Amino acid sequence: MSLEAVKQVTEAEQLSKERKVQAAMDAKKLVTDAEKAGKQAVADAKKQADAKAKKLLVKAEQDAASDAAKIKRQADADCAALRTKAEGRLEEAASLIVRKVVDA
Repeated sequence: MSLEAVKQVTEAEQLSKERKVQAAMDAKKLVTDAEKAGKQAVADAKKQADAKAKKLLVKAEQDAASDAAKIKRQADADCAALRTKAEGRLEEAASLIVRKVVDA
């Protein structure tokens, strides 16, 4: 084999090694970039989920407060109705007690 052919083979081998090293470095960079992008995507998704959860919690608290106020109004109305009904029967109850005491 001529000296020129040996030189070409050696250069080709060297170029091949350099390309392999460059390809390995490029692959590592791709992996690093993908991991970084993945971590950022997870962080963004978590941030969005936290914001959505916060909004849902605020809405739930507002709905609960509204429901509680509605239940309180209904309970107050029921109590007033019972009080009115009881006051209407107060004289009847007093009369019954007096009859029981007098008859005893």
